Amino acid sequence: MGYDCFNLEITDGIAHLRFSRPDKFNSFIPEFWRELPDAINDISDNAKARVIVLSAEGKHFTAGMDISVFMSGALDAPPENREVASEAFRYHVRALQDTFTALEKARQPVLAAIQGGAVGAGVDLATACDCRYASADAFFCVQETAIGMTADVGTFPRLAKVISEGWARQMAYTAERVPAVKAKEIGLVNEVFESHEALLAGVLEIAAKIAAHSPLAVTGCKQMINYARDHSTADTLDYIGLWNAAMLRSEDIKESYIAKSEKRKASFSDLSPVKKSL
Repeated sequence: MGYDCFNLEITDGIAHLRFSRPDKFNSFIPEFWRELPDAINDISDNAKARVIVLSAEGKHFTAGMDISVFMSGALDAPPENREVASEAFRYHVRALQDTFTALEKARQPVLAAIQGGAVGAGVDLATACDCRYASADAFFCVQETAIGMTADVGTFPRLAKVISEGWARQMAYTAERVPAVKAKEIGLVNEVFESHEALLAGVLEIAAKIAAHSPLAVTGCKQMINYARDHSTADTLDYIGLWNAAMLRSEDIKESYIAKSEKRKASFSDLSPVKKSL
């Protein structure tokens, strides 16, 4: 399937989704909000890869939401219909939010390779990914504040769980640009690479390491980390116990030890496709 906003290649268990509108700084036009969850859900549901990498062509990762997306609906409704339009607009925002939630819910880890700017909704997207990596010229900016709105598609429920609350507040209140080095210092990114080329090579190397492990074990890790973030330690301990009681696969454990002793790459079964309807 072809996409208007990005290119998708799947090789050796790695799904590489590359934003492909560099002349427009990869801004998120209406088509993007439909295409991204379709692509991610397809990869996840049909077990088409073991790990997902997001990157971008051009100078910037993304300039964020294109103005065409939110210059409609409740914002330009006649005064007498303001409340009715606002109620409907809430569902429009929910649909946008679901786009990035698809990254969080994907069964596979999602790695973001960020160069140049990750602005506005680009921060929302980045915080929905499992891991973030940046080139030395990268910067992050909660731009919504600077244009007179409160970020609404994912920044606030996620940013303060990725970095300290104080830094999340400062980024949101000031709309300042946080450069790559500072982003690493405060925990927003895992690693900073010298160039765009080094960034992509480094992230794909990490993706390959993930793809080499048992997909069942890796998806279990993602499930547990997400669950632990949102629940108590006691609840999470109970959940991981139940998970392993049902899904601990002895064949994968045996294969990992045998492959190591035989000095070869281990071979694991992929996840099974998810059947959502009869």
